[in-house]
Amino acid sequence: MQTHSWLASVLVFLVAVVIAVPLSRKLKLGSVLGYLAAGVVIGPYGLKWIQNPDAIAGVSELGVALLLFVIGLELSPQRLWVMRRAVFGAGALQVIGSALVIALIAVFGFHLKPVTAIVVGLGLAFSSTAFGLQILAERRELQSAYGRQAFAILLFQDLVAIPLIAAIPLLADHGSMHAANMPSWL
Repeated sequence: MQTHSWLASVLVFLVAVVIAVPLSRKLKLGSVLGYLAAGVVIGPYGLKWIQNPDAIAGVSELGVALLLFVIGLELSPQRLWVMRRAVFGAGALQVIGSALVIALIAVFGFHLKPVTAIVVGLGLAFSSTAFGLQILAERRELQSAYGRQAFAILLFQDLVAIPLIAAIPLLADHGSMHAANMPSWL
């Protein structure tokens, strides 16, 4: 019975993608938006064809692993060394600059505590490598100057994502001292 459920989910994904991607391309929106639209339509808040996203999480994890594999195939240590200024210069500037602006908005606009605002800023400063590279590839702009710059920034984000995720529990320990003073309904 479990196999049937899994196969049915795969069939639903394939049918949704076969319909949504050509439609979004015809509308000149790109295949990435087609994938997103298909997910929204078939998901638990749409037509509910996929009711338990946790049950099929392995498929999405496999997709992320394959994406990272493809990026790894395209990036050699020599290419990273050649791109080091763009990756570590522009990439760091983008992440730090965006995180700082978002954190300041969170502190002054939404009255968040500075540590919380930093976590929010860092979380929202990142872009999706899958979306960015897919859109650039569809438009055949990966080899342009701004395409290479965008790739360098996305690569930096991928390189620093894991250390930043690992650092969040350190910030959470700082915030746990204040959790005792919060009302129970929060």
